[in-house]
Amino acid sequence: MKTIRIANAGGFWGDWLEAPKQQVLGGPIDYLTIDYLAELTMSMLANQLASHPNRGFIFDFVKMIEELLPEISKRKIKVISNAGGMNPKGCALAIKEIVNKLGLNTKVAFVSGDDFRDSVGKLNLTNLESGQSIKDISPKITSANAYLGSEKIVEALRAGADIVITGRVSDASLTVAPLIYEFDWKLNDWDKLALGIVTGHVLECGAQATGGNCSFDWKSVSNFAEIGFPIAEVSSDLTAIITKHPNTGGIVNRHTVIEQLIYEIGDPKSYISPDGVADFTTIKLEDLGNDRVKISGVKGKPRTDFYKGSISYAAGYRAEGSLLFSWPDALEKAQVADKIVRQRLQKLRLQFDDIVTEFIGHSACHGDLSATSDAPEILLRMAVRGQDKKAVNRFVRELAPLVLGGPPGISGYAGSRGGAEEVFAYWPTLVPRDAINQKWEMR
Repeated sequence: MKTIRIANAGGFWGDWLEAPKQQVLGGPIDYLTIDYLAELTMSMLANQLASHPNRGFIFDFVKMIEELLPEISKRKIKVISNAGGMNPKGCALAIKEIVNKLGLNTKVAFVSGDDFRDSVGKLNLTNLESGQSIKDISPKITSANAYLGSEKIVEALRAGADIVITGRVSDASLTVAPLIYEFDWKLNDWDKLALGIVTGHVLECGAQATGGNCSFDWKSVSNFAEIGFPIAEVSSDLTAIITKHPNTGGIVNRHTVIEQLIYEIGDPKSYISPDGVADFTTIKLEDLGNDRVKISGVKGKPRTDFYKGSISYAAGYRAEGSLLFSWPDALEKAQVADKIVRQRLQKLRLQFDDIVTEFIGHSACHGDLSATSDAPEILLRMAVRGQDKKAVNRFVRELAPLVLGGPPGISGYAGSRGGAEEVFAYWPTLVPRDAINQKWEMR
């Protein structure tokens, strides 16, 4: 029975830098995947690309490859990552420079076509949540990306690629692709693809499947400082075992896997991916002990005629600031400070789309359910958002004066030192598959 070991080493841009090294050196694996992208990340990379034509990708990935490529090559590990962001070709070229410098024969491929900004104006798109027309935001669009599936990654692997870099693809597709390639699954083997989708969904958030951010008995999770990242051992009998390298921190059990399975899903009977639709109600989990949980029995359905589209657009400016008030009367002091700032903003006749106040330590996380009026300290956090950059910048100047001219007991001030920051709004939509021209190239 053939078994493939797929290790994931990151769930977002900013995840633990040591995770890739841990996954590569900690034991045998066949594939290393790293998921860097989120909706906000694409906006950030789009801005980066606009300022620097040779960037727009995750440079942390490039540095990681430079450090680990000799060992990756020696161990014959294939790497798949969406580190390409808004510029997968640029990322591939940067990796190829490292390959050449090290004198290796590593083949690097990249997948493109997810960026459909140039065709937005030709599509009659509507917002999935509000029904708003794309025409309302067209002049402000900064990024527009379709969540591609595994198809072109598979083609690159079949052509001999050792490293495949993508832009925006479905998180789970980073796992689905090597399974299609290794087991020669067909693109309409819906049950098989569903197993891949479910397995990829468990892996995609990194250590969240191995005890990180786990609500159930979190105190029993060992050694967070060296937490292990997830590995899927997928076999030709259509089972997957979620585990981690031995001698690493964290834990893998039914609870950690279940919490990740229900993360960011809508209808559990129809978890929609560009590769197919998985029925989460058919999943069978078996805790094998020793940090091993078996997944089986997953049923799938045909993929839809659409890709999910992730569009971002410029939506004004924001700024924030905070003041820390000490006991006694910490909450009352913070409330008075909030009132002072709001009165001054009103007197200045400044217009904002929103003004938000949080009393951290009193009610910021759970509202009135957890409110306490006698906290030893309260962090007042105020934030504004608006279209007028000057007004937002003026807000920044209204918190600091309270250090000397407000209620007593202030022991700390922090603010948006750079002034107003640009805000990007998220605009979800569906994009017809035939409107997206995806391809792959080898470098």
